[in-house]
Amino acid sequence: MRAVHLALFELRSYLRDMGDLAFSLLLPITLLAVMLGAFGQQDQFNGTAYVVDEDNGPYAQQVIGRLKEIKGLDVRLISASDAESRLDRANITVAAYIPQGFSQRLSGGQGAQVTFKQRGNGGQEGQIVASIVRGVVQEVAGEAYVRNQVQAALSGSGTNPSDVASTVDGYLERERRSPTVGVREEDVGKRPNMLFLFLPGVITMFALFAVSLRSQAILDERRNGTLERLLVTRLGAGELFFGKFLAGLARGLAQVVILLVLAEIVFRIFTPVSFFSTLLVAALFVATVSAIGLVIASVARTREQASWIATIFTLVMSMLGGTFFEVQSGLLRTLSRITINWYANDALKALITGDGTLAKLGLQMAVIGGVGLVAFFVARALFKAVPEGK
Repeated sequence: MRAVHLALFELRSYLRDMGDLAFSLLLPITLLAVMLGAFGQQDQFNGTAYVVDEDNGPYAQQVIGRLKEIKGLDVRLISASDAESRLDRANITVAAYIPQGFSQRLSGGQGAQVTFKQRGNGGQEGQIVASIVRGVVQEVAGEAYVRNQVQAALSGSGTNPSDVASTVDGYLERERRSPTVGVREEDVGKRPNMLFLFLPGVITMFALFAVSLRSQAILDERRNGTLERLLVTRLGAGELFFGKFLAGLARGLAQVVILLVLAEIVFRIFTPVSFFSTLLVAALFVATVSAIGLVIASVARTREQASWIATIFTLVMSMLGGTFFEVQSGLLRTLSRITINWYANDALKALITGDGTLAKLGLQMAVIGGVGLVAFFVARALFKAVPEGK
């Protein structure tokens, strides 16, 4: 019972420390928001086409107009000098130049070309934009070719050229709006929700960050005599150890609960069952992390040692465990299976996406709990409240 009181005291101190609370809670929330903003949940391409129109003729205007109709593509008309300046400064990677005489050449049945100037390979977005522009130009040029061929075939037949032009334009427009050969897209399986992919990683990564903070804090308390003074009270060494373990668990749970509640309020991703199932898996992982933090605090001799050990442990677990991007193949994929992060992330993703239940996550729960038990008993065997040599 005294160990519980110690844990509650440390939890209250944690919740009252606004700086510590902000780091532990606002930082993961900010990171989640940044990731969602960077990767988004949109399925269509979004890019910007920088176009230099040196022609200003009808066919050039037709190209620009059709580009503006494409969803997700922002068309910006700039001058040649502005394009050169931006390319030199690397403000843009690709610019499309519609040369003077472009419309005149197409009207006369001659070939015309659009020039692309780019830095390096233009980047992924630049290559996609250039491909889109190239497709629109070819479409407009193809229609111009059809008009010229029809008018040439009917010349001398007594047919009014304007009637021929309007009829051909009508057929071309109808074909463009309702093509004879259509393309249909079908999704295979579920589309990945970026929040579902990243939220488990945020939970596990910041639980691991707590390892560093907890281990350093315990070393500070051992060095300045706080732990020794606690032993002078009725609190035994075992109760002190268990109290520190519960304190780490309570602090981590507070962080997880607030993060999950905010995710539910903003994104509505949980059912009552999935929420509490996710919380249970996260609690098991936090308990394991709390025990690992005590192991580090027991083996480290200085605050700097604890910081380095915890940091390296966190980075290795996060990178190999697929915190944000799962390792798909090779040696790294094999190594990922020996990290607790992989099992925790796998279980959390299954629960959040609805692809799994606690009953189907026995292996993941067993591995996380097993590591936690081993770390708990190792930490208890090594735990010392008084620095060595004192």
